Formats: sequence, structure tokens, C-alpha cells
Amino acid sequence: MSASPPPETDPDKTPLPDNLGGVADLLGIEIASATPDRVTATMPVTPDHHQPFGLLHGGVSVVLAETAASVGAYLAAPEGKGAAGIEVNANHVRPMREGTLTATATPLHTGQTTQVWEVKLRDEADRLVCASRCTLAVVEQTDPPAAT
Repeated sequence: MSASPPPETDPDKTPLPDNLGGVADLLGIEIASATPDRVTATMPVTPDHHQPFGLLHGGVSVVLAETAASVGAYLAAPEGKGAAGIEVNANHVRPMREGTLTATATPLHTGQTTQVWEVKLRDEADRLVCASRCTLAVVEQTDPPAAT
């Protein structure tokens, strides 16, 4: 699935791809908005996203959270740098079976070598489904792979 138009970024940074590729595409994750201070991403919740008992799989929630945090960390990284996840945790507080899940990621710390992002995942009624925190290493920027 393709994201909305890529957000403006530092001209020296590789722009975000129109297509997130990989697992984000498999799960239907889309970036709704993205700045170095806030990223909003959405994902449909369907039976393809369930664990064996018919509820949203916690690991799928974590993929959404880390995707949103990673995009924000990339945008907030210094010139010539990118970001790679090194730790993620999640507290699943409400079950979900269907609908749209929205992740909102905001930075708690954006340093020269690490970043920490808080991500809240909410359902369509704005109820908290999952609270996550992602720590990312600031790394040398590499070109993203071409989406297929």
C-alpha cells in the first residue's frame, strides 16, 4: 500500500519511499503524516492480523509501533544519519478484532547516538489499545531498498 505524499525532509536526506515495502505492506501500514516531532500511521485490523484466538496479534501491534517510531527517528536524525531499532516494548491494554488502528509516535529523546520514541496505538473510538516505547540507534544513512 502506498503512503500519503512523502513529507518534506532535509534535502540532504534520502526521502521516505512512497511504498514502505516489506512487512509494512504485508500488514497494510500507511503513513498518514510524518515530521521529526510526530508520526501518525494507520493499519487495518482484519483476520489476517489475528492471533489464534481471533484478536489482534500483539506482535502485529509492535510492528506498527516500531514502523511509526522508525520513520520519526529517521526524520529526526542528524544529517547523513538514519535510525535502526534496538529495543521495543509494548503493553497491550485492550483487545481488538477489526477496524483501523492508528499509531501516534512522539520523541522522548533525540540524541546524536540514540533516540527514544513513545507510541500510542488507538482504535477508531480513540481508546488506547497498546502503549509502546522504541529505542533506536542513530546509524550511518543508507539508501532504502527499492520497493517491489
